[in-house]
Amino acid sequence: MGTPAIGVMTSNFVSAAELMAKVLGMPGYAFATIDHPVSSASDVELEAKALQTLAAIDELVLV
Repeated sequence: MGTPAIGVMTSNFVSAAELMAKVLGMPGYAFATIDHPVSSASDVELEAKALQTLAAIDELVLV
């Protein structure tokens, strides 16, 4: 059995992630979604995105 993992996707790539999950035989795969973009975010924005990511992961794990 593989190692448990949670994918994290930015909002602009949700449809691509859903399609990839379907193609790979895992339709409905739940992943954490955070605001886009990440690469141009300031340090303050990155910290907020990190907190958003943790909250999204908590929602998936605690379900």
